[in-house]
Amino acid sequence: MEKRRVVVTGLGWVTSLGLSVPQVWEDLLKGKSGISSITRFDTAAYSTKFGGEVPNWTGGPNIDKRDAKRLDRFAQFALNAAIDAVKDAGIDFSKEDPWRCGAIVGSGVGGIEEFAEGHQKLLEKGPSRVSPFMVPKLMCNAGSGNISIHYHIHGPNSAIATACASAAHAIGEAANSIKFNQADVMITGGSEAALTPLGLACFIALRALSERNDAPAKASRPFDKDRDGFILSEGSGIVVLEEYERAKKRGARIYAEVVGYGQSADGSHITAPDEQGRGAAYAMESSLRDAGLNTTQIDYINAHGTSTPLGDAAETRAVKRLFGEQAYKVPISSTKSMTGHLLGASGGIEAIIAAKSIETGKIPPTINLDNPSEDCDLDFVPNVAREKKVNVAMSNSFGFGGHNVSLVLSKI
Repeated sequence: MEKRRVVVTGLGWVTSLGLSVPQVWEDLLKGKSGISSITRFDTAAYSTKFGGEVPNWTGGPNIDKRDAKRLDRFAQFALNAAIDAVKDAGIDFSKEDPWRCGAIVGSGVGGIEEFAEGHQKLLEKGPSRVSPFMVPKLMCNAGSGNISIHYHIHGPNSAIATACASAAHAIGEAANSIKFNQADVMITGGSEAALTPLGLACFIALRALSERNDAPAKASRPFDKDRDGFILSEGSGIVVLEEYERAKKRGARIYAEVVGYGQSADGSHITAPDEQGRGAAYAMESSLRDAGLNTTQIDYINAHGTSTPLGDAAETRAVKRLFGEQAYKVPISSTKSMTGHLLGASGGIEAIIAAKSIETGKIPPTINLDNPSEDCDLDFVPNVAREKKVNVAMSNSFGFGGHNVSLVLSKI
């Protein structure tokens, strides 16, 4: 079967830095942090008191307030980002074949806030007071389901839950839906809203989070010697994918082409990465093989780079394992230094960043990289954005459970 080409024609996100893709992109290039003290709930009893919180959120500008009440925060993020991405793509789904349009949106934990609040109501007021909206709000597929309902589209529709690899997996599978002629247009990415009392407590219990409460904006420091854990964030990153010939025919703006998708499993530990980076390296190798490219053709890598001692070192080893001496020549940055870690949404945000790097010829920095760790000795674009022609960009996402995904995007 002849594989069809897949391109990115629409971008939309919800981040702690804002909702506008152009504005947030400029902030990222300036090295602006979206990390601050948590305001949504009392953190007095928590050892970590900050995160990447979406400020002043009341359901989002694209959703009617009454409809927003029927959606968990993560689904609100997903639908708002999707609407912005579709607007950016200039697609009117009322004029499309709905059976050739679909949505695949990932989430690591789905509606954790609704789950916690519903359980509390059960304990305090009894089973009769549990909301009939609890199940449709908390389920991980609420993002993709509500997007399909909003646009009345009937094509491939699913949700992927592979922890921090969820959005990247979703984008890869959505691209394959077009590549293998199951759809012509796909809305895809990820969404997460785990910055809740329960979510924060869970990751603190894992000892996974930074405790740099005195300087939240300095806390996310991927590849730095003084990194002490990741920063829990929330938001969504959604892209619109289309078959290349139809996008070209309608005169769509094309940000990039999705040319490679690779995945693997560490198969070693439920939370810790393979220390030698073998699974991550295999996912990157697979994505290059899918793209028909080699390591010398990669102009930029958007790293998973969560700012954890084990994860950053393992990713560095993975890049060296695959790229060899070329590893020292390719610029790599972790934009989680500014956005924090959006768990299942991170791959969506970072796919957009990869696409924007291709479109603009600019690479965002890894901020707070003041004292590079000895085991993280590659070119991590410290603190200052870089101008560079980017023809091919790679975006990596690795999740608890040992899930590894690598996406490769290229200029048309």
